[in-house]
Amino acid sequence: MLYREAGDFKTSYAEDSQTFPIKFDRWRYYAVLAVAFGVIPFFINDYWVSAIFLPFLIYSIAAIGLNILTGYCGQVSLGTGGFMAVGAYACYKLMTAFPDISIFFHVILAGGITAGVGILFGLPSLRIKGFYLAVATLAAQFFLVWIFNRVPWFYNYSATGQISAPERTVFGVKVTGPETDAWATYLFCLVFVVLVAWLARNLTRGTVGRKWMAIRDMDIAAEIIGVNPLTAKLSAFAVSSFFIGIAGALFFAVYLGAVEVGEVFGINKSFLVLFMVIIGGLGSIFGSFAGAAFLVLLPVILKNLLVGTLGWPTDLAAHLEFMIVGALIIVFLVAEPHGLAQLWRVAKDKLRLWPFPH
Repeated sequence: MLYREAGDFKTSYAEDSQTFPIKFDRWRYYAVLAVAFGVIPFFINDYWVSAIFLPFLIYSIAAIGLNILTGYCGQVSLGTGGFMAVGAYACYKLMTAFPDISIFFHVILAGGITAGVGILFGLPSLRIKGFYLAVATLAAQFFLVWIFNRVPWFYNYSATGQISAPERTVFGVKVTGPETDAWATYLFCLVFVVLVAWLARNLTRGTVGRKWMAIRDMDIAAEIIGVNPLTAKLSAFAVSSFFIGIAGALFFAVYLGAVEVGEVFGINKSFLVLFMVIIGGLGSIFGSFAGAAFLVLLPVILKNLLVGTLGWPTDLAAHLEFMIVGALIIVFLVAEPHGLAQLWRVAKDKLRLWPFPH
């Protein structure tokens, strides 16, 4: 069997603490990256990009950001949609104010601005937690959507109130605007996903991540052993908001191209990303990807099956789709509350021991 630790020796601390300790996992990770960068761009079309790949990649970034805050630091947040709106509007203002700067830096700066806003709304976490913090972040969600609707400066005094992404290029290739190629937008978002996942993984397994998890498990005990709750909680809000801001900027500039804040970044968006984190697995980077894939792919599969194959009316299929997705979420949470990531861990442990049961 290939999936074995036998013969896979570690001769240094770096090898002993690596992300994928089993050789087969490392090669599988490199193979996935090779396929994602070297194969998929040659075969995808506009439907695959708009229906599956771009939503999956962008929601994965947002789920990683929320997982940092909720899964690793234990701070409940219902303001994800509002923070995505901050990233989108910050990217729009930067794109229109500094058109000569690459959109790559605009997206990163939008994440930085969102991190500042996240720290501001994370200040109540120093005094409240749990349900009360969730209500405070929910207030942030409503306030941010309201201010982007009511202050015309944010949408450059547009008569419609919408923001539209101007055409921008990276190395001469268009990545925003109506004339973009599918492979270009896919690769642009994929680069951000890889960078965010790499950064999140290294943060969560280092000193900063251990402080977050200490606060999550028991904040009083963490403070007694020397963890500063102020820096730990606010750094979690900053990193989480930075990732969510990047997701919001990509969602607006690359995926949709034009948005109206109340419809796109409403409270439904916050719940959708929260469901991704819960279903995928709290406190797991892989769980963020698994949850995003589950909630992006499942509606597409059900729609193709019910409407495309069985020929059901579109409205009836849409209602049944909501019922099936809701029922699956409930059943899944009852059967495995630790999410898809736990199922993946159990499957790997079984493979490592197979054919022995214990």
